[in-house]
Amino acid sequence: MAPISEPLILHVDSYYISPYALSAFVALEEKTLPYSIREWHLEKKENHDADYTLHSLTGRIPALQHGSFWLSESQAIGEYLAESFPFPGYPRLFPADFKERATSRQLMSWIRSDLMPIREERPTHTMFFETSKTPLSAAGQEAAARVLKVAERLVGDGRKSLFADWCLADADFGFFLMRLVLNGDPVSAGVRQYAETQWQRPSVQKFVERPRTPYISY
Repeated sequence: MAPISEPLILHVDSYYISPYALSAFVALEEKTLPYSIREWHLEKKENHDADYTLHSLTGRIPALQHGSFWLSESQAIGEYLAESFPFPGYPRLFPADFKERATSRQLMSWIRSDLMPIREERPTHTMFFETSKTPLSAAGQEAAARVLKVAERLVGDGRKSLFADWCLADADFGFFLMRLVLNGDPVSAGVRQYAETQWQRPSVQKFVERPRTPYISY
């Protein structure tokens, strides 16, 4: 492996509950890259700070700082790391097969842009602090049925990754499914096994096990 010539800094939410921060964090871990972390308190709107918005094009969390270059949006960060630190010098983040790679990106884009009722009714703070006490609404049930139908098709037979080898989409998809699993919503045994396998992956567990201060809604 070539030495890293410029420092990598990952800017994340201080509660470590963002699925997008998780994706960028896991990408760095899986690439075995040295990096540091800068925490921002979103409940205090620190990401609206003039210095942060000056550098982060979208002003959102997470952001990756690579020397003087800044990049926000987690999927862009994953792809940047995949291309900046390519295989075989570094482990893969995306499948070698271009069709599988396209499918992984399709899945990552989908869970970021759709299924809003699940994201609203099973927010990620319910995964790390207090679980939701409210059953899914009709809209939430419909969204859950859609994502579980896709999960059954892709991993319902109990497989432990989307493809022959793990990819970053596994971490993202597994994390999304754990919104349902950890809140006690009905999930088949095969899909549960897949989601829990992703949850136990060392790079994911390193994020899951980060110390967290008591949660204040933002």
